[in-house]
Amino acid sequence: MAGMSVEPYREITFDKDGDGAAGQGERLAGLAADGVTDLVMFAHGWNNSRSVATRLYDRFFAPFPGLVRPDVRVGYVGVVWPSMMFSDEPIPDFESVAAVHPGKEAVVGRLAVLLKEQPEDEDAFAEFGELLRELTDTNGSRAFAAGPDAPEVPDFLLGDPVAVCAMFADALEEAAGPGGVPTPREAFGGRLKRYWKGAKEALRQATYYTMKRRSGTVGERGLGPLLGELARSAPALRIHLVGHSMGARLVAHALRGLPTGARNVASLTLLQGAFSHYSFAASLPHEPGRGGALRDMQQRVDGPVVACYSRHDTALGVIYPLASRLARDADSLLGSDKRWMAIGHDGIQAVPGTTTLTLAASLRNGTPASGCVSIDAAAVVGEHSDICHEELARVVTSAGRIGRR
Repeated sequence: MAGMSVEPYREITFDKDGDGAAGQGERLAGLAADGVTDLVMFAHGWNNSRSVATRLYDRFFAPFPGLVRPDVRVGYVGVVWPSMMFSDEPIPDFESVAAVHPGKEAVVGRLAVLLKEQPEDEDAFAEFGELLRELTDTNGSRAFAAGPDAPEVPDFLLGDPVAVCAMFADALEEAAGPGGVPTPREAFGGRLKRYWKGAKEALRQATYYTMKRRSGTVGERGLGPLLGELARSAPALRIHLVGHSMGARLVAHALRGLPTGARNVASLTLLQGAFSHYSFAASLPHEPGRGGALRDMQQRVDGPVVACYSRHDTALGVIYPLASRLARDADSLLGSDKRWMAIGHDGIQAVPGTTTLTLAASLRNGTPASGCVSIDAAAVVGEHSDICHEELARVVTSAGRIGRR
């Protein structure tokens, strides 16, 4: 592609149901015929336009040619899928919300009116709750099995809207600290006025829920089968999966769609992954009879599963638990409860034998050849989208045993 920092570079696209463009597998297999031995495939997680995704890939891939030996032929692939920004900003971007929910423009428009007018009326909150359920195609049933990475309907979409918005408002103020206290207008305008802050967050979380469900679908039904096709048509081609945020969830769930016996995924690197840190666990610490959504999937990787995390990522340290923890499960959405933390917040958890390294140690000594590895990348990752660093590119080449200089 003209203007890209690396060559050969290809892009593959999937729609919200995981359906890809025709002939993508054949085009990637053709790279092997041209001498490519290693293919680095990156899935974005925080943009919904192809041009923005391509700029991200251009920046992230730029250091790779200087990190591998000249005799090693590496190809690069950008995975483009319909996602939205996972921002630290709690006020939703209505254009992005509408883009994520095609065909629901009228619903998004009415939600925008309610959030702008902020009526002090419980009936308005009831309407807001109904609109959220319509937006997410939620049937209102509480008959679902909740889990740390389950795509089932989250409780905040099913509960009393006033209580839910109050819960989010309280949590946001607690997260903000002293500066998060209500304004005089909110304080003297009645309790319902303050709850509209929580309503804005509820809308953002509803859109986040859609993205969580979609990323798993695209990974399992789209990328996974494509990787299986490559295992048959170009078996010597080593695949190195990389994903950021929701894109990390996408590439991880591709392992579920990988056909039995396919061993072409040589490494998996998760950058600030926006999914449960218990996903790969065979047994959940708080519920020993159940495993994570990706239990034992690391065994389908012919190399290590590496999760880079940072304590500076407030999107995953604060916002992710808001979406993942059940409203009825605790008095507060914040606190020390680890059940609902993200893999990009503190790495892979509850998987025996997981190696934990600092970024400096991993760059100095390399990563283990197999198993789960957690790398504290706080030395370079300052916030959720701060991932374009040579050090992280070196993590990918190390994890994949791509011929380094």
